[in-house]
Amino acid sequence: MREIVRITLDGGINWFDTAEVYGNGASGQSLAEALRSLGIEHDRYVLADKWFPAFRFADSIQKTFPQRLRALDGIAIDLHQIHQPFSFSSVEQQIARMGELVRQGKIRGVGVSNFDTDRMRKAYARLTVEGLPLASNQMRFSLIDREIERDGVLDAAPSTADAALRPSAPRKWMKRFKPEGLAATEPLIRELRTVAERHTATPAQIALAWTTQYHGEMIVAIPGASSVTQAQSNAGAIEITLTRDELNLLAEAGLEAETRLKQKAG
Repeated sequence: MREIVRITLDGGINWFDTAEVYGNGASGQSLAEALRSLGIEHDRYVLADKWFPAFRFADSIQKTFPQRLRALDGIAIDLHQIHQPFSFSSVEQQIARMGELVRQGKIRGVGVSNFDTDRMRKAYARLTVEGLPLASNQMRFSLIDREIERDGVLDAAPSTADAALRPSAPRKWMKRFKPEGLAATEPLIRELRTVAERHTATPAQIALAWTTQYHGEMIVAIPGASSVTQAQSNAGAIEITLTRDELNLLAEAGLEAETRLKQKAG
């Protein structure tokens, strides 16, 4: 973990994302231990965390916050996020409690995760009352998962602003990673390899570069890094600049792969 964190930071990546439910807190503890042991000052990175709302009321946000700080060895949380919208309290009540943490100086910003367009707009509106911005909505997005382009989430993000590929549990059980799913994405893999050869890169790096470049600065990627090799790969993707033709070519191949995956799932 220390080597992964070191390579990540040295490679120019400065965003770490964790959550209560990742390893029942072990994810945050391991990250904090690595940062502390390396002597990394907090001004070199951004730490994002997530509160899990299932079967809880909004008051849990304040009550559990000290536990999150202990798990993170006292490292300040820059961005605190609601992991998903379903709790015993309304979106507005959850957001109001997050706003209190900002006013108390305990966190710097508020984000959400897995919020559809309607819930994201509700979160944004409630934070506006607090005089605060909604910093982010953490969603799945990749060459073969383009739903946010169709369901209004991506469009809502600009409008409110204006106002390693190896699967890990539970993803490894998804149909897209089984033989029939991999066969559906094989044409896309071929395109990725072709583009990768031109850039002296790997297909994984090209897929990550596409994710961060296709929509300009609207998308911030959070790639997984469970090994030193993955950390090195992620950092290397920063140096790649895809042409607009390459971006569009991969986008089209990704949509076709996504369609085939859905057909197999149906």
